[in-house]
Amino acid sequence: EVQLKESGGGSVQAGGSLRLSCTASGGTFSDMGWYRQAPGNGCELVASITEGYIYYVDSVKGRFTISRGNAKTTVYLQMNSLKPEDTAVYYCAADFTLPRTAGTVTCEAHSETLDAWGQGTLVTVSS
Repeated sequence: EVQLKESGGGSVQAGGSLRLSCTASGGTFSDMGWYRQAPGNGCELVASITEGYIYYVDSVKGRFTISRGNAKTTVYLQMNSLKPEDTAVYYCAADFTLPRTAGTVTCEAHSETLDAWGQGTLVTVSS
């Protein structure tokens, strides 16, 4: 059984930093990354990493950095200069390709379309 285990969420003040980690067990994946969902918003692909390509949503470019461990079973998200609008539940995901989402699809619904999905970790940024 494939599992993704996340860690590293928490509460910080605006301008602070957090580092999310996700470790996969039971398989390896071409593409790993992070989605998030804030209250009242749809599910959003924040960042993903695959061989030779890294994606960031525009709102986090220059502030977040995604990376993978040498064994390709771990993915990290270093989040700097955090803003209140970054407050959300962050989900680790893995598949051959991680698609961007559109509209108001929830992360719960989107998770059903992917090979692996984490339990979610809450990030709260206060002003």
